[in-house]
Amino acid sequence: EELGCYYQKKRNGCWYTPDHVAGPGADTDPTQITFPGCSCLQTPCLPGTCSCLRNKENYDANLRLRAIGSETERAEPVFECNVLCQCSDQCKNRVVQRGLQFHLQVFKTEKKGWGLRTLEFIPKGRFVCEYAGEVLGFAEVQRRIQLQTIHDSNYIIAVREHVYNGQVIETFVDPAHIGNIGRFLNHSCEPNLLMIPVRIDSMVPKLALFAAKDIMPEEELSYDYSGRFLNLMDSKNKERLGNGKPRKPCYCGAKSCAAFLPYDSSLYCPSEKPNVS
Repeated sequence: EELGCYYQKKRNGCWYTPDHVAGPGADTDPTQITFPGCSCLQTPCLPGTCSCLRNKENYDANLRLRAIGSETERAEPVFECNVLCQCSDQCKNRVVQRGLQFHLQVFKTEKKGWGLRTLEFIPKGRFVCEYAGEVLGFAEVQRRIQLQTIHDSNYIIAVREHVYNGQVIETFVDPAHIGNIGRFLNHSCEPNLLMIPVRIDSMVPKLALFAAKDIMPEEELSYDYSGRFLNLMDSKNKERLGNGKPRKPCYCGAKSCAAFLPYDSSLYCPSEKPNVS
């Protein structure tokens, strides 16, 4: 079934929503507007004059994410103009908030269950879709994970952003019960999508997936569950891939396939939140 537009409906036991919703233990309501808007009424939003843009523009004239082609080892923060901004709806710093722009299709794969593919060409750098669901607190994440068996699907994602003062901002999202088409994305050790936290109205980031390369029609969409940026792996990522726990096999078929799906042991700690500083 093609999912080219949003709808509110229950499918496969999941209520569909295009945006994050507040779940148990969430510190912040993701729908709450907390950012002030820019005052770019007569001039376009540009670095130096627009309060939403710090050092450089997020997107080029073709609405492609500029950081995709960089050689940096980490994703840079992205802030889009928001509902309080005085710029127009056509401002080129409004991309993720426009929602789906490409025709996507949920389909049955041979070994990986359901998957998501594109029905049209997607240029490198273009926004594809979000990974949206319930925003949870850490205790609720642990509770849900401890109820799972090795045969259950785990949709929970933990996003950790390391900011300049050494602090770590954590966001936990679970689209298992309330989510969008992002829940159908499979892992690949050589993915064609890159996840970038994008903030618009709230400090709770939208987990936006951009094309890491040109993607052809009928090609399956995938991202790296381990959170690697541009397929670069550091020692911390390597530690999260093992730890001697029962592992689910990876069927991505990539030449560099690690044989097993990524695994983050910190979410399985039964007693206390791990030190991620």
